[in-house]
Amino acid sequence: MSMTGVVAPDGLVAAAAERVAPSGRVRGMGVFLVLLAFVAVLGFVSSVSSRAHATFLLSAPPAVGVSPLTMSVRWTAGALAVLCAALGVLLVLRREQRGAYLIFGVGFATFLWAFLVWAARGAQLNFVQMLVTTLISTTPLVFGSLSGVMCERSGVINIAIEGQFLAGAFLGAMVGSVTGDLWLGMLAGAVAGGLFGWLLAFLALRYAVDQIIVGVVIVAFCTGLTNFLTEQVLTPDQTTLNSPQTFAPIAIPLLDKIPILGPVLFDENVFVYLAAILLVVVNFGLFRTRWGLRVRAVGEHPRAAETVGIHVLSVRYRNVVLGGVIAGIGGASFTIGSVGEFSSEMTAGLGYVALAAMIFGRWKPFGALGASLLFGFSVSLQSFLAVLNVGIPSPFLAMAPYVITIAVVSGLVGRVRPPAADGAPYSRE
Repeated sequence: MSMTGVVAPDGLVAAAAERVAPSGRVRGMGVFLVLLAFVAVLGFVSSVSSRAHATFLLSAPPAVGVSPLTMSVRWTAGALAVLCAALGVLLVLRREQRGAYLIFGVGFATFLWAFLVWAARGAQLNFVQMLVTTLISTTPLVFGSLSGVMCERSGVINIAIEGQFLAGAFLGAMVGSVTGDLWLGMLAGAVAGGLFGWLLAFLALRYAVDQIIVGVVIVAFCTGLTNFLTEQVLTPDQTTLNSPQTFAPIAIPLLDKIPILGPVLFDENVFVYLAAILLVVVNFGLFRTRWGLRVRAVGEHPRAAETVGIHVLSVRYRNVVLGGVIAGIGGASFTIGSVGEFSSEMTAGLGYVALAAMIFGRWKPFGALGASLLFGFSVSLQSFLAVLNVGIPSPFLAMAPYVITIAVVSGLVGRVRPPAADGAPYSRE
């Protein structure tokens, strides 16, 4: 009991203790950064000569030219290793958890920069092009993670994102090829994703089938169906049915000439701009509107939401179908937004990566964006390291995005709490 005679609730005491007492997870992150610093010293500093230099190209047309950045590999990697170690020690000694993940992120970024400097030794690395590739790789993940946020904020688990990706990519490529209209191809991809979103909602909400099982079945069905149709329909008539054009980049006047950022952010195709718009709209809608309040209420306390007049099943139906539409557009970005044709299983499990990005971002759109950028950067890094021939086997480079995914879903990024009613069937009786 306190001096005023008021007893503090146990939850508040526990929360206060958690903020003050050093966390084992935070200490573990600090130790991990220190280990990374040792790896940087042994692998990136001591293994190169003092005369080794790395050059980073920082310009791309039509942006204003920026002179290449040349730096000493040994001195730069050494300084970054010291900074990484200092941030690790700070986490080990830290008594508050607030801000710990930001510190860890900065420390990990310093290690990655040291690695890039070492990888580019004696060569030139186009850093702007790497960022462009990162954004392109991130775009479908943003669509997929937003789809997951829309569904799970209303209480429905959407494991079917991978299947919706495949359906959207297939139909988008075929319709875009037949009609020659890329906008119709995008619309077809959205319809395909929405149909499988409706199927998920119908089975999970109307018949209370286990949502995870339904999602897995939809993925298996879409994978088998698109493989069959690709072999039997697209391949025999490749020129007519599977050779769509792709959306050309749209430069935003003046902004596209900003050094470094201009070619990356303001000279992209319509899918990148649409992903950015949807990101803002979904975030605003969920957290700043009455509609978003209703959705979050249904995802947290459906019974209480029903008592104030909210039709829980209708809200969930709408959100799951809208989530499927968003995933279908993301699927179309694989074909008419990038590659220009559909191939079997071309999404390569990125629907599951998008789901992990949503979890990493704690079911928030901008949090999911940060995670998607991390995954997109790992994909871009893989391709650039293969060109630089750093001596790391390509299968290990290809595993990087999926290793990060495993780390996320296994809880290594910290404890996360989904919406309370996520995955729980609801009946009005």
